[in-house]
Amino acid sequence: MDHKELLRKVKRYAKDQGLEFHWEALRGKGGHGTVHLGKRFSVVPTGKGELKTGTQRAILKQLGLKEEDVR
Repeated sequence: MDHKELLRKVKRYAKDQGLEFHWEALRGKGGHGTVHLGKRFSVVPTGKGELKTGTQRAILKQLGLKEEDVR
């Protein structure tokens, strides 16, 4: 999944759970942005193409989510 799809799924999860979701494309270095979910945050690469599996899992872990939460 690419970064846009991941953000869309995290945003849907936040809405369902009543959590605050915020995306800052300008806060990050180079091709990165910051996603905030409640009190947690993670830096997300915004380059073209798919996110690597380990990167995707690390982002979800930092946000306190499981892969099942964003399917």
